[in-house]
Amino acid sequence: MIQFLVIGSGVSGLSLALKLASIGKVVVIAKTQLSDANSPLAQGGIASVTHGGDSFDKHIQDTLVAGSGLCNKEVVVDAVEQAPSRIKDLVQWGVNFDTCNLDTLSLTKEGGHSKRRILHVADKTGLHIHSQLLARVLEHSNIELKENLFAMDLLTSLETNPFDPSDVQCFGAKFLHSQTQQQITLLAQHTILATGGSGKTYLYTSNWSGATGDGLAMAHRSGAKLANLEFTQFHPTCLYHPHARNFLISEAIRGEGGILINSKGQAFMKNEHPLEGLAPRDIVARAIDKEMKRSGQDNVFIDIRHKSKSYLQERFPQIFMKCLEHGIDISKDPIPVVPAAHYQCGGVLTDKFGRTSIQQLFAVGETACNGLHGANRLASNSLLDCLTSSHNVYKHIGSKSNNMDISKAKLHTPNNEKHETITSEINDDELILVTHLWEEIRRLMWNYVGIVRSTQRLRLAQSRIQNIQNEIDQLYSHFHKHKNIEELRNIALVAELTIKAALKRKESRGIHFHMDYPEKNKTAINTVL
Repeated sequence: MIQFLVIGSGVSGLSLALKLASIGKVVVIAKTQLSDANSPLAQGGIASVTHGGDSFDKHIQDTLVAGSGLCNKEVVVDAVEQAPSRIKDLVQWGVNFDTCNLDTLSLTKEGGHSKRRILHVADKTGLHIHSQLLARVLEHSNIELKENLFAMDLLTSLETNPFDPSDVQCFGAKFLHSQTQQQITLLAQHTILATGGSGKTYLYTSNWSGATGDGLAMAHRSGAKLANLEFTQFHPTCLYHPHARNFLISEAIRGEGGILINSKGQAFMKNEHPLEGLAPRDIVARAIDKEMKRSGQDNVFIDIRHKSKSYLQERFPQIFMKCLEHGIDISKDPIPVVPAAHYQCGGVLTDKFGRTSIQQLFAVGETACNGLHGANRLASNSLLDCLTSSHNVYKHIGSKSNNMDISKAKLHTPNNEKHETITSEINDDELILVTHLWEEIRRLMWNYVGIVRSTQRLRLAQSRIQNIQNEIDQLYSHFHKHKNIEELRNIALVAELTIKAALKRKESRGIHFHMDYPEKNKTAINTVL
């Protein structure tokens, strides 16, 4: 039996693996290649108090304000106060943050922050951190890496009382090899979901292709509690170009003076918020959405032409080159941008130590809802969350002795009796149907469960997703397991749960804006499913 099974190879999974490896054997599962995750796409940086002009109290307050009353303050305080130590971990693992000189960190400012506190590596912070962690993991003798394994379902047991959900224990998971289609069962004493988010549920997203909410779907099918799925953060500024639909234009561009303008060159954010383009993301995304609807235009622009070409090439090399590839010289041309689904603030419900409602099952990073982000994530708190939530799981597991006895457990996977008669291999025609259903879900979510919502739109979405679920059940019942079908049923389930959560929240809070309930309720309550 594996001691620590970490499902996911982003910053959360890799940083946790490095720490757990000091106390036992770790197996890290990658859905595709180890380098594929959302983490390498994080451009902006990581938030941490590093200088005397800033303070923990200010970072805490900024996080609470962005979270719109729904943050767990204990978790926020813990993460903010841990941040300098987690930065030291990264430095020890080989991460080299940008500096102004040999002794002073180069700090930028992003939306919702009262101080410059974002550490960065040009505009590819996530990529640099991820590559350094991966290099350390690859050379660690106590860590085993497995690629191309799609996590299908958790392996659980109702060991003593099938009528008491609190008695459910996790003993690992079942996987499908995406190339051979072979099914693999891995038993584990501790299973950690580090599977990332669900941005691919939406038509436009900044996420990588594998962000299909697999951890959420698996956890829900096994009976784990999920929370606050209605809070999908839409990043205000993704590059608007037919050949670059998921390329993010970092908030740091606005932090360094980039101005949001419309097609007439007007800086429209001046009328929306005192912080203008550096207002919290929910406000900026809604303002852009309103401006696009008012003008009838497909996008707005970021104007940073007042900065020199040499500065832009040095500070934002990745953005500069990507835009140039598509005929946009950001030193001469404004950057066309649109909002896109970016980050889920909800997830598998956990406490500060990553514990879920299923024993021996943990969740970290974007997969988890631990209360740090509340109703709207503060910019650059995501990489911080990856490190602090993983560190807390490590601290908790390292301080506990494990007494799991699998010998008497009757292992169970969701619906494992339902599809025993499957005999058919899926063919190209059915795979085309899978693609069409996926695209229908993503367009449905974008049109009806997007930046601005209404009861009518949500109910229409709920009705249609139920019909789609019936079609997916037919596919799932007639064919052998296939990665494409597994992903399809996961995004359909996450979409269904997101709609259900959005209908339950009869108010506007953070990134959930409801036209029929435009005011915020006096009491902030989590939506638990």
